[in-house]
Amino acid sequence: MFEPYRPEPYSDFANPANRVAFETALAGVESQLGGDASPIIAGSPVATSKSIVSVDPSRPDRVIGRVGSASAAEAESALAAAWAAFPAWSSLPAIERARYGMHLAELMRSRKFELAAWQCFEAGKNWGEAEADVCEALDFCDYYAREAVRLEEPVQVFPFAGEENSSHLVALGAGVVIPPWNFPLAILVGMTLGPVMAGNTVVLKPASTTPMIGVGFMELVAEAGFPPGVINFLPGAGSEIGDLLVDHPTTRFINFTGSKEVGLRIAERSAKVHPGQQWLKRSLMEMGGKDALIVDETADLELAAIDAVKSAYGFQGQKCSACSRLILVDGIHDEVLDRVVANTAALGIGSPMENGQVGPVISESQHRMILEEIDRGKSEADLIQGGSAVGQDGGYYIEPAVLAGVEPEARLAQHEIFGPVLSVIRARDFDHALDIANGTEFGLTGGLHSRDRSRIERARREFHVGNLYINRKITGALVGVQPFGGFNMSGSNAKAGGPDYLRLFMEMKTVAERWLV
Repeated sequence: MFEPYRPEPYSDFANPANRVAFETALAGVESQLGGDASPIIAGSPVATSKSIVSVDPSRPDRVIGRVGSASAAEAESALAAAWAAFPAWSSLPAIERARYGMHLAELMRSRKFELAAWQCFEAGKNWGEAEADVCEALDFCDYYAREAVRLEEPVQVFPFAGEENSSHLVALGAGVVIPPWNFPLAILVGMTLGPVMAGNTVVLKPASTTPMIGVGFMELVAEAGFPPGVINFLPGAGSEIGDLLVDHPTTRFINFTGSKEVGLRIAERSAKVHPGQQWLKRSLMEMGGKDALIVDETADLELAAIDAVKSAYGFQGQKCSACSRLILVDGIHDEVLDRVVANTAALGIGSPMENGQVGPVISESQHRMILEEIDRGKSEADLIQGGSAVGQDGGYYIEPAVLAGVEPEARLAQHEIFGPVLSVIRARDFDHALDIANGTEFGLTGGLHSRDRSRIERARREFHVGNLYINRKITGALVGVQPFGGFNMSGSNAKAGGPDYLRLFMEMKTVAERWLV
């Protein structure tokens, strides 16, 4: 059958051949910018009266593309199409569904640099971040395809004399997938392919800031031969179709990743039973984080400072897993802070197309909000590095900011900013540091740099996060290696890329037959 799963390796862009290949992909994508696309319902494009205009965050005057914006009528049609496709899709043997996923992964693999180049233009990712996003996307396809085959096996039950008893998992039905903009291919693909490989059908509502990457995904879905209606593509304003999709009595599940505020609203609305609804909707809410990295006096301080900067400013800090709190015990606070400031100041700000270390944030509204939070933070702490807007081609650039002297209960230490902002907190000792780290409503990722085995073991037990990283950066979970999801207000801990994920989109059926004589 399939060869064993392994994560897709990353490219070395110091290799001249890889650089030339990526530059060629960028040129090819640039020649395609400004095109038009449509929602896809039951495998066919649908005309709409409105459009979403996607722009390049590094040059907002450059249009990436225009995609039709769906209305309530299209939302109704998409749900109907998903349900129409469900009986045939869910009845396929898992191995047949898995082959669609494996084919999709291979198509992504063959166009890895092209798909990554789109992210440079539309999402503002540099080469490494963009390629890592594509690698994660195809990893989700490969991994979930194999998991679907595994989960088709009967569930183990005990025998009972005179009867045949069996239990097996079946798909839920047609659901709604609402991914975020920050991993516009990886998370979109994972949230879609998980339910689909399990036998469900979906209505996919992409983020409005990165819709053209979703358009590219749907082109590959068609090329891989997925039957019409299995994946329906429905760009649109949340205010116009978001509540309808969540509230609709035929929506069987909602798979959401995004902000805490939106996630809580969806969770509340999805709990209400509407006229004609025949089930309790299953809702999976993956939300934010206020992630902390602790460094104690036994750590490799140079490595800790490097990992703090990588964790804080990769993709401009626009990751729910990003390090936004650096907690330093008193004895090494000043030395590590100096190293972090120096490493942050050395980061180059530049165009994603030129592989700048720090690119733009995603949008004008995000740019404004982050700068407002930095300005507000000056009343709580000392801004000792960066924090200013950078004028470059009108892009949404911000110097990575370091704020020191942050109190554990300050807004800077509690509120998710989702940008290149690092709050540095002084702790008396390791006990105090662990208390600070656990002192937020979130619990997504966290990390510890230490050589003290007893403290490492305590962190394993007591650091209350879904993904804990020791003596490494706290971002970059690999599919199948580090299942990803958090505690508390970070969401429902679905553990994307893990062995339990597909099970969330299935339910168990038990059959008992007594033999007649």
